[in-house]
Amino acid sequence: MLKLEEKLKRKAARCALKNLRRKDVDDVFERCLYLFPQNFKVVNYPREPVASFNPAIILCRDEEIRILPRLIFEYYTYVSSIGITGRIGIEKLVEGKVHSLNVQVVLHPTFLWEILGCEDPRTQMVGGQMLMLYTGKGLVCERDRKERKDVLALASLDSSFNVERKGFFKISWDGKEFTPQSNKDAAFLKVNRDRASMLVRPEIGGKRICWRCEASLSNLTLDGKTLEPVMANEPWEEKVGWSTNAVKLSSNEYLVGWHGVLREEGSYKNGLAIVDEDGVLLAVSDYLLSPKSLPEMYGDKPLTIFGCGLIIYKEYLIWVGGISDYGIAVFKADLEKVLEKVRWIR
Repeated sequence: MLKLEEKLKRKAARCALKNLRRKDVDDVFERCLYLFPQNFKVVNYPREPVASFNPAIILCRDEEIRILPRLIFEYYTYVSSIGITGRIGIEKLVEGKVHSLNVQVVLHPTFLWEILGCEDPRTQMVGGQMLMLYTGKGLVCERDRKERKDVLALASLDSSFNVERKGFFKISWDGKEFTPQSNKDAAFLKVNRDRASMLVRPEIGGKRICWRCEASLSNLTLDGKTLEPVMANEPWEEKVGWSTNAVKLSSNEYLVGWHGVLREEGSYKNGLAIVDEDGVLLAVSDYLLSPKSLPEMYGDKPLTIFGCGLIIYKEYLIWVGGISDYGIAVFKADLEKVLEKVRWIR
C-alpha cells in the first residue's frame, strides 16, 4: 500500500497544478430559493430531519427535476442518509415557488464502511438505472483491524429507487489495492458499460487535490496507472475538490463545479471547470459562488456553500447546493455569462 501511495505522491509532485486560479470572487449566480429541514416531509421514516443539505439533482422529462438531499435526523452521532423528492417543475423551482416537498429515504447505512453515514450524493442516469456516488463514512477492515475512513461509494438504484447494489472503490495497481484515508467528491464523465472515466479526490500523502482516472464499475476499482492530478489547491487554500456531477456541453466538453476551502477564513467557495471526456482540464474559473447572506453564512458549518447538483435548463445553468450544512439553496445564472468567466488553458 505504501509503495502504491508513494507512486501517486510522485505523480502529484511532478505536475504543475497551481497558479491556474486567482483569489477573486465574481458571484454571478442569482439566489432563487432556500429550502430548510421544515420544507421536507419524510414519508417513509417517522422522524423529522434537523438538517437537509448537499443535494444531488436529477433532470427528468417534461421540464421536471428531483432533488436528493442529505438528511440528518439527530445530532448525537450526526449520521446521514439520502432521500429523494417527488417531481418538481423547474420553472417553479427557479421562481422560488416551492414550499413543501415529500421526500423518501432511499439510502441509509447498511454496512460497516458506511455505519457513520451516507453523505453528499452525485447522480447520473444510465438507461433506466441511477448511479449514485456518495461518501460512505465508517469503518473499513484492513490488515485484520478496523480503520476509520471516508470511502468513495457507489449505489445502483432501479427505476423505483430501490437499491440494487452497494460498494466502495479501492485504488488498484499491478494487482495491489488500497483504500485511501479519504476518497470523496467524485463525478462520472463517460460511462461505457463496465468502464467509466471519472473525476475523483483521493487523499494521497495527506493532500486533497483533484484527480482523474479510469474505473471498473464491476470490480469497483480506480485504475492507479490512469490516476492523474488535474488541479491542486492554490497557496491561499487548505484543499480543493470536485463539487458536482458533470454536465455535457459538447461532444467532448463537460462542465463541473469545484470548491476551495480558504485557509484564513475557513470558507467554502465554488467555481467551474471544463474537462474533456478523460478528465483533462480545458478551462477553469475563479470563484463564481460564495456565501454572502445570513442563511448562507451562518449554520452548522458557517461560511459554506457546497454545490452537489448541476443542470442546464434553457439558457440557464442551475446549481443546487448545501448552505452551511443545514439547508439547501437554488442558484441560477445565464450559461453564456458563466462560460465567459472561464479561462481556457488548452
